Amino acid sequence: MAKGGFRGMSMGGMSMIKQAQKMQQELLKMQEEMETKEYTATAGGGMVSATVNGKHQVLALTIKPEAVDPEDVEMLQDMILAAINEATRMGEEATSAAVSKMTGGMNLGALSGLL
Repeated sequence: MAKGGFRGMSMGGMSMIKQAQKMQQELLKMQEEMETKEYTATAGGGMVSATVNGKHQVLALTIKPEAVDPEDVEMLQDMILAAINEATRMGEEATSAAVSKMTGGMNLGALSGLL
């Protein structure tokens, strides 16, 4: 590299690049942390509970025996879906809040889709 940095690049420009690289490293670290967190939600008044992680993987599904009605399998299916969807939403909301806090609400456009 030539003395004084890249040709045509001001010191302010170099500082912005370093700040962006630091933010990228912090976002990757936060993403790794968020992927290990678990989110649990219930449906049907607690009859069904689901736990997902930050990678949107279902880790646990609990169904109380009294929720099982052979005459109404559709309601049980709906409760399972509701619990999984709510737990997933909780994880997405937590990730979004963490990114917003880290970036000061700055819109990262396509980069935010990576998290």
